[in-house]
Amino acid sequence: MGLKKMKNERWGCSPGKYQLKFDAEETCYLLKGKVKAYPKGSSEFVEFGVGDLVTIPKGLHCTWDVSVAVDKYYKFESTASSSS
Repeated sequence: MGLKKMKNERWGCSPGKYQLKFDAEETCYLLKGKVKAYPKGSSEFVEFGVGDLVTIPKGLHCTWDVSVAVDKYYKFESTASSSS
């Protein structure tokens, strides 16, 4: 069939502001919450919340302004190449 089940980790946080650095690309799916993500040095933001599937690029430094507690599944992309 060619389908694979992704192994996901789960993470959450309470409302607040968090300084984050992503050392690998992350894909996450929000089960709960609302976030405004501000890239370092910018006043512009990306807003996401419940039901959103988000890809965060490797190397991003940002502030997450969490207005509603977050509960998410996430997966970091492996840097090692794999063959299928």
